[in-house]
Amino acid sequence: MSYQNILEEIDESILTITINRPKKLNALNRDTIQELHEAFKAARDNDDVKVIILTGSGEKAFVAGADISEFADFSPKEGKKLAAEGQEKLFDYVANFPKPVIAAVNGFALGGGLELAMAAHFRIASDNAKMGLPEVSLGVIPGYGGTQRLPQLVGKGRAMEMIMTAGMIDANQALQYNLVNHVTDLDELLEFANGIAHKIMKNSMVAISAAIKSINANYEAGKNGFETEIEAFGRAFGTEDFKEGTSAFLNKRKADFPGK
Repeated sequence: MSYQNILEEIDESILTITINRPKKLNALNRDTIQELHEAFKAARDNDDVKVIILTGSGEKAFVAGADISEFADFSPKEGKKLAAEGQEKLFDYVANFPKPVIAAVNGFALGGGLELAMAAHFRIASDNAKMGLPEVSLGVIPGYGGTQRLPQLVGKGRAMEMIMTAGMIDANQALQYNLVNHVTDLDELLEFANGIAHKIMKNSMVAISAAIKSINANYEAGKNGFETEIEAFGRAFGTEDFKEGTSAFLNKRKADFPGK
């Protein structure tokens, strides 16, 4: 599929999606959110795709925020609709995606950009990355999950400070806060992310999908994560991947998971 604001590349079952609006520092607008939704939806149905790496074009920004010019004159009703649609189409969609999503954060990840990175299953940052949620400096609050996912990752106190001050933290501070898993040189960022993706793909993608769902259940209101885990654990015994994995272990050979 042809896109105007994103680029796609598949290599060895790893799909790299690059947000490509360099003149706008890859800021998210409605069209970009829609294209990202379509790209993720297609990846969900593509058996050749096992892991997604999400990044931004250039060296300056992953995503520098939302495109403010699009909603500066919105009414309260329009603002609520904007947040709800964005959550459904992209941020919640990525967070609950059944295949691993790695955010490779190059440069600025601010506002909606950090919210998108936090929606990914985990994050790797370049050493020049800077992250923050500056929405209160515009008289608004994070509306794409920032007030929920940031405290889950860094703790309530740090999230309160970051949001209230509208300040930025650098990559090393993000690592200290557990906001990112790794920090690497900018020119090694995608290679590092690909290395982790290859480690992931050695395992059962069926089991990984179930694990993603079980982990997420712990953070969803009204759901018992332990019950979700028990159900998923039981279902795993009926999969071909389980039969292959246990057989390979008992016969001291490398597993070749069929993905079923």
